[in-house]
Amino acid sequence: MQAARRPHGDPAGDVVRWAAFSCLLVPVVLVVYGTSFGGAAVATLGLAAVTAACRVLLRHSERTERSAARILAEDRLTPSHRGRHSRAGAGGQRGCQVSSGMSPQD
Repeated sequence: MQAARRPHGDPAGDVVRWAAFSCLLVPVVLVVYGTSFGGAAVATLGLAAVTAACRVLLRHSERTERSAARILAEDRLTPSHRGRHSRAGAGGQRGCQVSSGMSPQD
């Protein structure tokens, strides 16, 4: 019988799972090596808080990345009018002459 394999498409989920595993393992190790139950509980709470914050940041990063990729894909699909005759940038308006203090007759 084969073990069911998960696709490796969720690296943030893998990180969060390992962090949750550490939140369970660290207090056990601390108690085995002589730390008080109170100290182990505080360490567990600290690790859980850091894990939760990291999970939020990872999910936010994934959403931002997907959003940026979608916008980039949309920009590639729609033709842009920013070619040679663009109005954007310096000197983009027709007939605009800037005086530098000297005229061509000088």
